[in-house]
Amino acid sequence: MRQLWMGALALLLTFSACDDGKVNFFTVDQDKEFGEEVFAELSADPEIYPILPREGNEALYERVEVIRDEILASGELRHAETFDWDIYLIDDDVLNAFAIPGGKTFYYTGLIRFLDNEASLAGVMAHEMAHVDRRHSTAMMTRQYGYQTLLAVLLGNNETVVGELAGSLALGLGNMAYSRDNEYEADAYAVNYLYNTKYDARGVAYFFEKMGAEEQSRVETYFSTHPSPDDRVEKIHQEHQKLGGKEGGKYETEYNELKTLLP
Repeated sequence: MRQLWMGALALLLTFSACDDGKVNFFTVDQDKEFGEEVFAELSADPEIYPILPREGNEALYERVEVIRDEILASGELRHAETFDWDIYLIDDDVLNAFAIPGGKTFYYTGLIRFLDNEASLAGVMAHEMAHVDRRHSTAMMTRQYGYQTLLAVLLGNNETVVGELAGSLALGLGNMAYSRDNEYEADAYAVNYLYNTKYDARGVAYFFEKMGAEEQSRVETYFSTHPSPDDRVEKIHQEHQKLGGKEGGKYETEYNELKTLLP
């Protein structure tokens, strides 16, 4: 029995990924598999997640995807060519956005209406893409679910566990808060991703500044899933200066045109 356990543990360590000292027992391919499970859960519940169909909204999706492609072309994402990076818009007046393992990101139409320029939306998108690229969700699952459960998943011995874990991510998105360290890291990488694009790399800071001036009831959904350290905006500006402080565009006129495409 001890030999069997040691062999399984060795296999577990073989499959493990370590990102900058952070242990993640899921492989990149398993991130994608979990993402598909989560997406299936989301798609099965249109009442809670009314995803805007692409048909009839092609121009809107294409405008948002142009921003995504700028970020992917920055050369800063580790998994730019590995993950799918599909975009979905949720037709609800909510100030929120979220990402799932494997690349898919989701943005509420309420958030898009709320923002003032393309740089701010690009900042939010870069932040969510950083959560995916740095594999924050599956690293969190590694911490929460422990060795035994994850070993069963990695060895393919318990398909039910895969479904349960995916379901917990999908159904618990509203309550699934990233750690403060995850938020700091996603902010910093958002600045780095945008710095090599045409956009003002401080876009995510402008978003937070506007959120700070909004009524608490309007912003509580976002901050329930994204903890907001008090010095967050300051750190974003510091990261921007560390890179050289290059000015980028905000693209307000173009963004107003984008918003006219919203349903």
